[in-house]
This record gives sequence, C-alpha cells and structure tokens, in this order.
Amino acid sequence: MKMLSVRDRRDRPPEEGVVAELQGFAVDKAFFTSHKGILLETELALTLIIFICFTASISAYMAAALLEFFITLAFLFLYATQYYQHFNRLNWPCLDFLRCVSAIIIFLVVSFAAVTSRDGAAIAAFVFGIILVSVFAYDAFKIYRTEMAPGAIQGECPCSVERRCPPQP
Repeated sequence: MKMLSVRDRRDRPPEEGVVAELQGFAVDKAFFTSHKGILLETELALTLIIFICFTASISAYMAAALLEFFITLAFLFLYATQYYQHFNRLNWPCLDFLRCVSAIIIFLVVSFAAVTSRDGAAIAAFVFGIILVSVFAYDAFKIYRTEMAPGAIQGECPCSVERRCPPQP
C-alpha cells in the first residue's frame, strides 16, 4: 500500500466509499413536505414561539422550551438526512414516541405553571403550549399507530425481530 501525502489525496478524486459516506448528510428535501416533516416543523416553530414568550415573561420556564427545541431540531436533522439509519441498534420509533410523550408532560406542567403569573406573554405561552401539546399528542398517536403497533391490527408480531414475540395462538 502506497502512502499518500495530503497534497496527493487532495488532487485525487474521492473513492466510492468516501462519496457514499458523505452522502449520508445529504438532505432529503421531500421529507420536509412529508407528513412527519410537517409535524416536526410545526413542533419546532411552536416550541420557538413558546421559548420567546417565556423569555419575555418568565425566564424560569424558558429552559424547558429551549431543551425541547433542540431535541426536536436534532430529530428533524436526523430524519431529514436519514442519518438515523446508521444507528440501527436504536429503536427510533420508540425514541420518537418517548420524545413526544415527555414533551407533552413538560409543556402541560410548564404551561399551567406559567399561566398563574397572569402576564400577557405567559398567557400567550399557555395558549401556544396547549396547541403544542395537542400537536405532540397527535404525533405520538401517529407514531404508535404506524410504527410501534402495526401488527396489532393485522394480528402479526409488532416486534422487528420475530423471535422476541410469543407464539400466536
């Protein structure tokens, strides 16, 4: 095997494997117009609005909105680039479902706690929080129905590996 200097590597065309690796970060523009993409974008926008409202009124609650913003942004990035497929040991529908359920709990608690301050921006954050909770609930419902329990309707094994399921009568 011949050792190449940095200059030789720069002047050479990239190898097949390197090109395929770099295409893992290519953004799938069709994802942004898909049902899941629109849901993630809506969650991202509403979380940003709530963060701004909390920043204007009660700064103690803005950390929860900011954390959910970054988590949703990470999932949007992973799904749009399809980079999540490189981590095949993780159960992505389950992680996405848990993200939605945790966001529902967090925003319900924070929204009802913020509305007690009776500040205009806090009331706006409460209203947007309730809307966001409904969007997260819809997303969790869709994830559960389409990804996590498709076999419950058809009588098939919902697991990705058949040997984990108990035998069907």
